[in-house]
Amino acid sequence: MIKLGCMSLSYNRALSEGRMDLPAFIDKAYELGLDGIDLHTGAFASEEEDYLRDIRMRCLKRGLAISYIGISNNFGKPLTDLPDEIDKVKHWIDVAEQMRVPMVRIFAAWEREDEPKEVIWSRMIDCIKAVMAYAGEKGIVVGLHNHNHGCVTRTGDDVIRILEEVDHPYFSHIMDTGQYAGSPGASGAKGKPDPNYDFYGSMEKSVPFAVHVRAKIYRIQTGEEVWLDYPRILKIIRSANFNGWMSIVYEGQAAEPEETAVPKAVSYLRRLLND
Repeated sequence: MIKLGCMSLSYNRALSEGRMDLPAFIDKAYELGLDGIDLHTGAFASEEEDYLRDIRMRCLKRGLAISYIGISNNFGKPLTDLPDEIDKVKHWIDVAEQMRVPMVRIFAAWEREDEPKEVIWSRMIDCIKAVMAYAGEKGIVVGLHNHNHGCVTRTGDDVIRILEEVDHPYFSHIMDTGQYAGSPGASGAKGKPDPNYDFYGSMEKSVPFAVHVRAKIYRIQTGEEVWLDYPRILKIIRSANFNGWMSIVYEGQAAEPEETAVPKAVSYLRRLLND
């Protein structure tokens, strides 16, 4: 059974403006009848042991799982910056272990004009292998997030290549439905797919490797997502016998406030999942 969750970034404005904190987000997820949550590192007000225990206990008492912690790293930075990027990921692997969260999310690398793509790619692979050696010892899964906008994971083929080159049993894939090249939300032409890319095809290629799906929501004023075809996406996911998490990631704040849009997204995806 596909389980439905919500990423904390869905309430990014409320969190950044101080109208919501992490405990309030957890309570909101419970009110919405969700199965779990994903937490971006920016949602944590503290990394002290008592705070982390309180967050975990709050989720436990509400029957909510924490499916992963999202780390915003970049292994495409200059060579001198890469040790800090590796240490950042390792730190949050430690936090995940402490909180009994099974997985962390990482990005791959963003390209830069001052170095060849092949050099950036090679160093990125080395960084991920270093992270995976550490994660494997801790028993924490690392999920590679596909992303466009200059990131090297812009297609399904890119994601599969990285997974195969790193080749670690604890290295997996977090598939974002809105972030493959060609997506109406990822390719610059807001609301219009880029015909030069087959982003649904990228999903078909990479979903067999995925343990988690980020269900991007862009425009849901009508009660149904307009930019992405979720009946088609669910058909793709189910064809791969996917049985993991699907988490809402709302990014349509320019069109509708989070407070009204996220409940619509929950109702919409819950209905589709129950069909």
